[in-house]
Amino acid sequence: MKRQRPATSEVPDPLPTGTPQVRAGGLPDREQLRAFIENATGRIGKREISREFGLGPEHKQALRQMLRDMALDGTLAPAGARRFRVSDRLPESMVVQVTGTDSDGDPIARPVQWDGEGSAPVVFMHPELRGRAALAPGERVVARLRRIGPGKYEGRTLRRLTDAPMQVVGLFRTLDATDPMASAPARYRPAGTLTPADRRAKAQWVIPMGEDADTPDNEIVIATPLPQSGPGLHPARIIERLGPQGDARTISMIAVAMLGIPHVFPSEALAQAKAARGVTAQGRTDLRDMPLVTIDGADARDFDDAVYAEPDGDGFRMTVAIADVAWYVRPNSALDREARLRGNSVYFPDRVIPMLPEDLSNGWCSLRPGEDRGCIFVNMDVAADGAISNARFGRGIMRSAARLTYEQVQAARDGAPDEIIAGLPDGLLDSLFGAWRCLSAARALRGTLDLELPERLVRLGDHGQIAAIQPRIRLDSHRLVEEFMIAANVAAARCLEGRHLPCLYRIHAPPTPERLESLRRTLDTMGLKLPPVGSLRAADLDHVLRQVRNTDQAGLVNELILRAQNQAEYSPEPVGHFGLSLAAYAHFTSPIRRYADLLTHRALLVAIGLESGPAPSHDELEEAGLAITRTERRAAQAERETLERYAATWLQARVGTVMDAHVSSLSRFGIFTVLDATGTSALLPMSALPEDQWHHDEKTQTLGGRDTTMVFRPGQALRVRIEEACAIRGTVLLALPDTPPSHRRRRT
Repeated sequence: MKRQRPATSEVPDPLPTGTPQVRAGGLPDREQLRAFIENATGRIGKREISREFGLGPEHKQALRQMLRDMALDGTLAPAGARRFRVSDRLPESMVVQVTGTDSDGDPIARPVQWDGEGSAPVVFMHPELRGRAALAPGERVVARLRRIGPGKYEGRTLRRLTDAPMQVVGLFRTLDATDPMASAPARYRPAGTLTPADRRAKAQWVIPMGEDADTPDNEIVIATPLPQSGPGLHPARIIERLGPQGDARTISMIAVAMLGIPHVFPSEALAQAKAARGVTAQGRTDLRDMPLVTIDGADARDFDDAVYAEPDGDGFRMTVAIADVAWYVRPNSALDREARLRGNSVYFPDRVIPMLPEDLSNGWCSLRPGEDRGCIFVNMDVAADGAISNARFGRGIMRSAARLTYEQVQAARDGAPDEIIAGLPDGLLDSLFGAWRCLSAARALRGTLDLELPERLVRLGDHGQIAAIQPRIRLDSHRLVEEFMIAANVAAARCLEGRHLPCLYRIHAPPTPERLESLRRTLDTMGLKLPPVGSLRAADLDHVLRQVRNTDQAGLVNELILRAQNQAEYSPEPVGHFGLSLAAYAHFTSPIRRYADLLTHRALLVAIGLESGPAPSHDELEEAGLAITRTERRAAQAERETLERYAATWLQARVGTVMDAHVSSLSRFGIFTVLDATGTSALLPMSALPEDQWHHDEKTQTLGGRDTTMVFRPGQALRVRIEEACAIRGTVLLALPDTPPSHRRRRT
């Protein structure tokens, strides 16, 4: 598998007392502009800024450049069509999920998507209007937000997201004799309890008698709330059983159900995929004599990219061919509507939720060896210094010479080719690696951010049990394919820009000044220095990474720098890609599993005159970019939470075991660590530390005791004992192995 988510317009309120002002008719400076956007209500764009500061047409270009620069350096974040917000604040409206109620019974919510540091802000929701049902725990709504303090917002419901009943995913447990509810009168005694899988959920759920659908004990279920007769526990009815908690194959379906990931294709989309047939050479460039090869993971089933290279003077001529998904998925068809809804494929240890039906993703759009397939290709010349020129796109028909794995290619490079590799044309692998070295030289010259964060691979046994959790090894063969794909993606963006056609860019804004300052303080405690914020480049962060490579600090520093980054997204605005140090970048190479790449293919076909049709407007591309950015983040959240649940399930059988870990961050309520065995987070709570007065020093990024000599700091290696592992929520609590239980603080 390859792995690479209605507001009204308002006039802004005036600036509060004490906010810097400028004279009418003068362009504000960056701080004045930031202060205005931070304190104003509503979505802020150039019109509102010009009205506030009295700007005229002569300021239009300078204001546009200032806004672009502030987006580039992470000070501002996009907030809809040509609108902005300060990057460390929640937008004016967003999707929130109710997690429980406060002491007055009013609902409390948190953002569904939270990319910031620390805990997500708390949203105190207003009661619903008279005559409307109260918000139930787990329900999601679009809420209008108003900041009322650090990490605190007031919310009002704009729109409930669905008319279907709200659902709760969790673990059903039948009552046993020790449960206090077991002694209740028969008419009030429930069939069991439901523990929500959402770790943020605070509500307590019960399943009344007759509402359990004959569900056995310890089963993962989906339930829907029932009318609540009074305060206290929330009743619910079980409507679907996902499987027993002990079965590892059930784990991925928790995230699918919780996050609402579509996983059943409509019949019309399935019929269109089944009716698909192969392409002919008519109207296509015939590449069947070119020995293109696919290089993928050993467990991959969809092969959507193939590569080739041959020497050309001091450099190479290279070809990247991508499955012609646009031939089969036509705009506004049932397949297209479902692909856009899904946005991308989602990868789990036990299954894939594909963007396209299997007849396409593993069939006609998979570049199987020895079979004719349609493709969109780009030929490029790469010089010895890595400079790319003469990029030429076309629509072709190809026949893959071999389906290779990363391990095969790496073994061949290391001098141990197998029969398949030996059957390829002489020098093909040498040319591929030669072109890769040229591209790598250019990458090093422009200074990119090369984080080394090994993925964790969950291996399942034949019967669904977790056999192992281990690092996924990164080889030079992985880097080769990555550089070829980056080159093709850059060529796609340049092609569309050169023809003045709109493009859905893959953008990555620099870290915000606030995140960089936090990172600087932490790195400073480790003896690592960063240049001033205004002059910082990706190469500066990469220099820090090289300093700690092959040291005990390497893992932590990579994690810290990753957490300081903004998340990449899709936008028609050419903000650039900070991590890759590229001015223009578009996703082109994976249309089987990413809808953004399919949109790029359609645009390129129009650009090179092979298809006709109106170009999408800026607003249409912006809407598409926001939608597929959301689905991408939803997929990443699902994959991350599923890994945490697999790890917690594996650790349940190892409660009491002492393991190695390292400190990732510190807070007033505990020490966050990363377990070396699983690569997942676990909490060492303050209650598990020796009795003392503990002080968290933000300046030195340490946690120290007054009476003990113990001091904790980021990156520090620890020996910890697994104290508790909750499989349904994916949470793990730790203790210090050398601290006697009698000397630990009592848990509350």
